Amino acid sequence: MELAAGSFSGEQFREACAELQQPALAGADWQLLVETSGISIYRLLDQKTGLYEYKVFGVLEDCSPTLLADVYMDLDYRKQWDQYVKELYEQECNGQTVVYWEVKYPFPMSNRDYVYLRQRRDLDVEGRKIHVVLAQSTSVPQLVERSGVIRVKQYKQSLAIESDGKKGSKVFMYYFDNPGGQIPSWLINWAAKNGVPNFLKDMARACQNYLKNT
Repeated sequence: MELAAGSFSGEQFREACAELQQPALAGADWQLLVETSGISIYRLLDQKTGLYEYKVFGVLEDCSPTLLADVYMDLDYRKQWDQYVKELYEQECNGQTVVYWEVKYPFPMSNRDYVYLRQRRDLDVEGRKIHVVLAQSTSVPQLVERSGVIRVKQYKQSLAIESDGKKGSKVFMYYFDNPGGQIPSWLINWAAKNGVPNFLKDMARACQNYLKNT
């Protein structure tokens, strides 16, 4: 699941945009996992790993698309509002910018860390302004695995944001994450079911505070 230097295709960005207009849930066994606070989460079993891929659709009110994209991209600010961040920074490696991210896991589980590429594009699709952020795990020799921390080697995420026609944002998010180790599948599922809506609520709250801080 590695990418060549900094390369996300235009097709990948267009696919994320298309999900905002018409969710691609047909033709596969996507199941509705939970609906809460205007957010719907669907999951699809990945046969290779026994884990699920997720798609999230919803509206975050009172949070404009540009602001939401800016908050999502601001790693220093995320360290202030995301309680699960242990370490998070960007580093230049081999001529490309990679992100290093260590996530706190509850005892007795080991923390996880990620090394990934990400790219943001602000697109105009038939007059609709859409912000898209893509991320995918990679490996670079400069960021070696650490003792006591499990490296997540399969991570993929896409985020597309546009105006809901009012003061808020219409959001699509896809992600797949293989945390490795011996975490039971029910716990991973529970974390997705509860963690994603909570993350989006925290991010919406962070948007309001971002305005106060700038």
